[in-house]
Amino acid sequence: MRTYSPAEAAAAEAAHVARAERWTVPHLERRTRGTSHPVWDLLFDYYPVRASHLTRWHPGLGAALADASATRHKDLPFYTVGADGAVALDTEAFLAKRGRDMERIAGLLEATASRQPHFDCFGMHEWAMVYRADAPRHDLPLRLGREGTDAVVEKHQLRCSHFDAYRFFTPAAVPLNLTVLDRETQAEHDQPGCVHVAMDLYKWAAKMGPVVPGELLLDTFELATRARTLDMEASPYDCTSLGFGVVAVETPEGKAEYVARQRALAADAAPIRGQLIALLAELLGH
Repeated sequence: MRTYSPAEAAAAEAAHVARAERWTVPHLERRTRGTSHPVWDLLFDYYPVRASHLTRWHPGLGAALADASATRHKDLPFYTVGADGAVALDTEAFLAKRGRDMERIAGLLEATASRQPHFDCFGMHEWAMVYRADAPRHDLPLRLGREGTDAVVEKHQLRCSHFDAYRFFTPAAVPLNLTVLDRETQAEHDQPGCVHVAMDLYKWAAKMGPVVPGELLLDTFELATRARTLDMEASPYDCTSLGFGVVAVETPEGKAEYVARQRALAADAAPIRGQLIALLAELLGH
């Protein structure tokens, strides 16, 4: 059990807030102006995490805050004050409320980690989401136009393995995918090479709430920003007006770049996934 002194906790919290505000402040400013960002807002709108939650530091499972009188955590859900006056996660209360969810997340993460990564999808999921559609999902121009975008999809075998990407395929694209996916079999198909699976580590960390140390939550968020960048740079959209590059996956060179960056994401995601699995194992007594 690591015990933070009041000064150590204050320093850790200040560092966490500063790191998070790089992303939360621009998001909140856009919301105030009534504008949106077609790349970054997904990390706040699609994933059920408010900016205020991302900026909230937690010591995490296996850590305590030495002086209850010096921390607001004593008043947050799932924290308790021990006989020694220190504040820590009340695992019994947390499991009573969230235990079933934690078992499900642990099973999914462990199953994903057990598989060999695959790097042969070339980011075609985003193309399948606009295939033969009347209008694109984002307010951005299509790099190759409507006909050019459809032609790229038709020249590729769709190999998406992640249900939460597949479920946004257009009706015309669904039968083109190599595998029929559904929510019930997600744990059978998620694999560690998938860009969306790396991005979703942020979702699972957020759902684990105070179990996850604040630093690890931000690690998952920053990994998600890298995954989202690759996702959109390899998409059919032209994001150059927003300062993004182009990974032209319709070309051999673009495919090679996509796979190289996909491999790097998977390599960086693996230890983060391992930390989440270890926390869940400790929490659940596995």
